[in-house]
Amino acid sequence: MTKLDDFLEGTATVAIGGHIRPDGDCVGSCLATYNYIKTYYPQITVDLYLEPIPNIFKFLSGAGEIVHDFSGTQTYDLFVVQDCGDMERLGGAAHFFETAKKTVCIDHHISNQSFADQNYIFPEASSTSELIFELIPGERLTKEIAECIYTGIVHDTGVFQYSCTSKKTMEAAGTLMELGIDYPRIIDETFYTKTYDQNRILGLALLKSRLHLDGKCISSVITASEMQEYHVLPKHLDGIVNQLRVTKDVEIAIFLYETDQGTFKVSTRSSKYVDVAAIAVKYGGGGHVRAAGFSVTGDSDAVIDMLLKDIAEQIK
Repeated sequence: MTKLDDFLEGTATVAIGGHIRPDGDCVGSCLATYNYIKTYYPQITVDLYLEPIPNIFKFLSGAGEIVHDFSGTQTYDLFVVQDCGDMERLGGAAHFFETAKKTVCIDHHISNQSFADQNYIFPEASSTSELIFELIPGERLTKEIAECIYTGIVHDTGVFQYSCTSKKTMEAAGTLMELGIDYPRIIDETFYTKTYDQNRILGLALLKSRLHLDGKCISSVITASEMQEYHVLPKHLDGIVNQLRVTKDVEIAIFLYETDQGTFKVSTRSSKYVDVAAIAVKYGGGGHVRAAGFSVTGDSDAVIDMLLKDIAEQIK
């Protein structure tokens, strides 16, 4: 069976990176790998490159050591990319990946392009964090590593409610809990707790929402000016698309927010049968069968109309 140790064999310098706008699974899985190397391979120089992470994840061990400056020119023996489906989504860290002597990709996105030298990709896994759990020998799991992995699993499973959650996921969570982590606090403070401004923007998104396709689809759009008015950043919009999805009788939710003038980040979620990953790939994005996204330039109403046609094809 493959272990993380196999990838590290014969390396003196390692870089780790994840996708742009890192979420809980990206942060958790990357920090778990970083802490593992720091703990058990002190002879290896390891750097973790990520864009600034949400404040809710800064309690995780090693979070203060994440490198946000991608201007370095060093060449690494190994680059480990995690929770990232293609090199473009590595953002500023891509050049470290391109120059590394060896590259490994650990991911669970069905749209992953297997772009590394070695690819450990299992779309049926709940999260990349679950894959890291499998790659680390059980006797080498520490409380700090467990906190990182558990946080990642919690966020990509929606606290174990999404269809990606399996028996293996729950068994992994149980093992991590037995290591003494404060799992109620992790769930409450990183998943459920929202700031006042986050709740206000969620309320606005719900008020602006519209139903389509005989109530099977719901959509909402937040503009850049509204984000400014409500004092929120893109990272504060996490959870809105999931709240839209749980509307009674809705199969699929579409949420757009404006990143630049006329450019929107599109997030989609489905409940049972619509393959949103297939739709996202069509527009240059990716993700999972029940959760995917992409970016698009154009009028928001036109974008939604375009997506409704794709969704209608699957619903038929």
